[in-house]
Amino acid sequence: MKKKKKLKFEVGENETITDCLDRMQKEGYQPVRRMEEPVFEEKKKGKQVEYVPIRQKIIFEGKLVESEQ
Repeated sequence: MKKKKKLKFEVGENETITDCLDRMQKEGYQPVRRMEEPVFEEKKKGKQVEYVPIRQKIIFEGKLVESEQ
């Protein structure tokens, strides 16, 4: 019995989702889950600290595609 290998692929800042999915396919992985996380920037106003969302980080979890023989 083979182990199913999973790997995480993050969409780069200057990369589209399609580019990331194409990269996954070239490496032999198929997307099984999409996760999104906000990225915050810390801004100080006097003594108060405010966290402002600046972008969304997208991560795909990929499963190794087994070739049928």
